[in-house]
Amino acid sequence: MTATTTENSINSTATSVDLGYKAFDADNHYYEAEDAFIRHIDPAMSKRCMQWADINGRKRLLVGGKVNRFIPNPTFDPIARPGSLDDYFRGKQTSANIREAFGDLERLSDRPEYRDRNKRLQLMDTQGIEAAFFFPTLGVGMESALKDDLPAMRAAFRAFNRWLNDDWGFAYQDRIIAAPYITLSDVDQACEELEWALSEDCRVVDLRASSVLTDDGYRHLGDPRHDRFWSIANEAGITVAFHSGDAGYEVLFELWGFKTEFEAFRQDPLKSMLCMSPIADTVASLIGGGVFARFPNLRVATIETGSTWVEPLFQRMSKTYKQQRHAFAEDPIETFRRHFWVAPFYEDDMVRLAELIGSDHMIFGSDYPHAEGLSDPLAFVRDLEGFSDEDIHKVMRSNGLELIERRPA
Repeated sequence: MTATTTENSINSTATSVDLGYKAFDADNHYYEAEDAFIRHIDPAMSKRCMQWADINGRKRLLVGGKVNRFIPNPTFDPIARPGSLDDYFRGKQTSANIREAFGDLERLSDRPEYRDRNKRLQLMDTQGIEAAFFFPTLGVGMESALKDDLPAMRAAFRAFNRWLNDDWGFAYQDRIIAAPYITLSDVDQACEELEWALSEDCRVVDLRASSVLTDDGYRHLGDPRHDRFWSIANEAGITVAFHSGDAGYEVLFELWGFKTEFEAFRQDPLKSMLCMSPIADTVASLIGGGVFARFPNLRVATIETGSTWVEPLFQRMSKTYKQQRHAFAEDPIETFRRHFWVAPFYEDDMVRLAELIGSDHMIFGSDYPHAEGLSDPLAFVRDLEGFSDEDIHKVMRSNGLELIERRPA
């Protein structure tokens, strides 16, 4: 591809919105290189983790020796255009087959900024973005994919995090703030991984929004056996993020007759209407488990999980607090308002969310360059109708910038 083609690709994504300042985007993504889980893998674990195979002329990802379908095309070539599902997720478009809603696909070679951090910085300049959190695309489905082999799971993410540091960095030029992915399935290993990441200037870590599967069974996030991990994060003053992905909740859908394998773009209307919420349960486990009473310096961001779960959770917490006040150090809603930052979906009721948690704890996330995100990240501001200029500045910039700064205890 010529330099001119690359330049045109980047210029074509320039923002149509002028905020008068650069924004902070709490939800950006890269598309993983094919060796993301392989480059640094322990050779003794390679066959138990990720491999590539040619099956009927198509390159397929094997995870634990099985074909993985979390992402329909894990090579990301071709790839959907950013924001191609915008109308679908706003409820303006219906489609019997969601794949049809993607429209025309792009060649990955035409979008080097999806895998090259310097090209991505050029793109961020044209988009009006000063800095952003960066999260996995494929990686958020791999903890569940390896749930039957916990040592392999831990080895895979250890390798992944070193690839991530190689290709993107955890705080590249203080603008690309990539989150290493840590599994709590073994607390000793999780603490070692966090200490290593901190030594590499980590500012945010990504954990799965779900319960923790350990060698001794399932544990909730507030279980005291995780306290050493929370203590390190608390002392370092980093942000803990819970980004959407495969939470392992498909096993609950089995009760309603669905198969248990998570497929990112296979939709069923019944699944969309059932009320099982991994992020609400995750927040409840942290607050109900007393994590913030023990570690008052922790800051938590919920990313790409929307905000419609917040009000029902507040209602449940309020009732529980009235019934069992002795079990809490304070009103759990006040704990939430102090320790959590929420990135709502652009189609959510922003005004209501601000009433619930305050604009100080709202952060803008575009999900760029995913199909379900925004093609022009700053267009998010158009959904902040009714907010003051001061509050818009908080949501679009200052709240997020505060979260990338370490705030040691």
